[in-house]
Amino acid sequence: MEVLVITGPTASGKSELALKLAHVLNGEIISADSAQVYRGMDIGTAKPSQAVRQRTPHHLVDIREPNQPYSAADFRTDALRIISEIKGRGRLPIVTGGTMLYLKALKLGLAELPAASKATRKEIEFQAEQYGWASLHEELKSIDPISAKKIKPNDVQRLQRAIEVFRLSGMSLSDHLLKEQKSCPVKLTEIAIFPEDRSDLHKKIEDRFQKMLAAGFIDEVRRLKLRADLNSSLPALKAVGYRQIWSYLSGDLDKQTMISKALASTRQLAKRQLTWLRSWNDMFFVNQPDEDKVISILDDNKVLDNIETKFPS
Repeated sequence: MEVLVITGPTASGKSELALKLAHVLNGEIISADSAQVYRGMDIGTAKPSQAVRQRTPHHLVDIREPNQPYSAADFRTDALRIISEIKGRGRLPIVTGGTMLYLKALKLGLAELPAASKATRKEIEFQAEQYGWASLHEELKSIDPISAKKIKPNDVQRLQRAIEVFRLSGMSLSDHLLKEQKSCPVKLTEIAIFPEDRSDLHKKIEDRFQKMLAAGFIDEVRRLKLRADLNSSLPALKAVGYRQIWSYLSGDLDKQTMISKALASTRQLAKRQLTWLRSWNDMFFVNQPDEDKVISILDDNKVLDNIETKFPS
């Protein structure tokens, strides 16, 4: 086994499982969480504490400010470099997180899309101001009907990017994606937590969010909101929980509505993650974050060869 991947829906216990496995298998953790990369976003991302990170090395955590972009392509480049470094230390890289696009980028690669263009984006935004985003969606239907089926007219960020890609390259986004790299230079052993009881997962989601609120999640967002360099349109601050609390602090939502919307968005995120996992090839599934079950799967499939294990006596 070259790299172990532990994934699953939000609040399923994948981080705790990865930590236990890192201890047993002499591993270091690489975060595949698109929000944990940002400094100052700790409570709402369930970021591991400094004490935990001192005991078990974590990578790709706190590497950007919330106003700095970080893409799936950035993740793939960084993850492959760190995997090589961890293996060079004789340890096991353990990639864990629920940002499925990051995991897809690592496994399958990404199409080489043209870099973002401020001038082109301003052009598109001006057109949207004049005629509405619905008209731009109609334009997308004519140049890229495949992407238009996947992107809703109100999904402004993705709609803008799809049109931008075509205007910059003359090739549709869907055509670019068909040219994706199809292999990963390291062998991944992938395990997903896939809870059978959806109501139990929803309860865990609610309990975790209430604990986040009690731990100061609202104050965390308030500190971010006071920063002159941050605003609600940034991708980092559209993360589940942060977006709703920002709206609450802006006076757009009352507290109970904020909580309801945050929980609903988190449940929707979990549903998308589970849908993604159902379609994934070469994945082992467990119902619960059970360390012994995972070790058994790895042992049965003979992927523990040459791994220094530290089983408890």
